[in-house]
Amino acid sequence: MCEHKDFLTFFAMGKLLLYTSPFAIFQNAIVMSESDLRFPVGKLIIPELVDNNSFNSWIDVISAFPEQVKKEVESLNEEQLHWRYRPGGWNILQVVHHCADSHMNSFIRFKLTLTEERPTIKPYFEDRWAALPDTTQAPISQSIAILEGLHARWVILLKDLSNAQKELEFLHPEYEKPFKLGQFTAVYDWHCRHHLAHIIQAKIAKGSYNS
Repeated sequence: MCEHKDFLTFFAMGKLLLYTSPFAIFQNAIVMSESDLRFPVGKLIIPELVDNNSFNSWIDVISAFPEQVKKEVESLNEEQLHWRYRPGGWNILQVVHHCADSHMNSFIRFKLTLTEERPTIKPYFEDRWAALPDTTQAPISQSIAILEGLHARWVILLKDLSNAQKELEFLHPEYEKPFKLGQFTAVYDWHCRHHLAHIIQAKIAKGSYNS
């Protein structure tokens, strides 16, 4: 019996729950499909409309994320940090460094949208960033520190957004469509839950996806 036996229920609610146990728990990790392993909280769905209750819940997720990641990884040794969350997927170290990279980009996109007229943002190749030496070699504590400071500032910004500011748009050239700041906040609610689930999956698998 796996010690994370309620993992699927824990994440299926679509929330990143604050929990007192150091682990989420789930059953039958071994029989999860490739799609389940890639998208344990489901694929991203960007809402067309944003209500205040949903927006506030997304802020709660973003606010809680750094501490929850820290709790999951702080006791892991070097070998364990290189456990992968699925065959061919990133290891825990890469996932955490990716979150720091991704969320820095997102924070800057928010600030550009708040200070410029419908800016066009610059995409990046996240798979190539994940292969750079700072992602494969830097201590995980450095990205935890980035996430802690970054999310603290990001939450201040999000909590101060007016309804009109939530409607401000930026253009994403990869998708060739505009995104509103309110909608984009939902993306990072999902992104936090998505990658926290990956970290927990990797811990459950205990290196079995590395071979």
